[in-house]
Amino acid sequence: MVGFNSSYFLWVLIPTLVLSVGAQVLVSMAFARWTKTRNSAGLTGQQVAQKLIASAGLDGVGLEGTPGTRSDHFDPRTNVVRMSQEVATLSSVASMAVVAHELGHAQQYQQRSPLIAMRSFLVPAMQFSPMASYLLIVLGFALNLVGLIQIGIVVYGVVVLFMVLTLPVEIDASLRGLRLLKDAGFMQSAEDSGGSRSVLTAAALTYVAAAVTSLLNLLYYISLLSRRR
Repeated sequence: MVGFNSSYFLWVLIPTLVLSVGAQVLVSMAFARWTKTRNSAGLTGQQVAQKLIASAGLDGVGLEGTPGTRSDHFDPRTNVVRMSQEVATLSSVASMAVVAHELGHAQQYQQRSPLIAMRSFLVPAMQFSPMASYLLIVLGFALNLVGLIQIGIVVYGVVVLFMVLTLPVEIDASLRGLRLLKDAGFMQSAEDSGGSRSVLTAAALTYVAAAVTSLLNLLYYISLLSRRR
């Protein structure tokens, strides 16, 4: 059976916990600092977003609020950037960076980025792949059916591919966001530029942690299968 044995703790659980917790700590530290730092333009996240949409020609992109903290995201189905109250209402460097990142996603869709197209193609499969893969692997080991285990590993490979593709998509969105801010004249000080990069770099580390976690789990499943043969 697939279980939490010593090798899983040593090679998967502990490393992924360290990565995940470390990434979250860095994100919290970056946001704590740059949420308290006013951007040079003195504009709220919503005001920055409005100006970026106009200056970058992102016509048709809407802006809405969303509950929660750090719940900001771009919804490609409705072409809307949804902002948490903190980001929408504060005139901070962090707010500026977050809305720029989300508009970077909007630009990816508008320009038909190959990266975002590939990830979007996998989104429907992600609705069932994680649970289905684990069930197939567990049943395969329980019934001693190598073929079932192999199918489960292949299905889990979709999860890994999605996570790996997400990383360059997010990095590209951040780079696009930084360019949008620069082109619109928002990088007026070292704090504006340095703080925006700090926030977006810390956020990117969470996707690195997620990608590494999925890859380590895949390698663990493969190692279990190789021992069974």
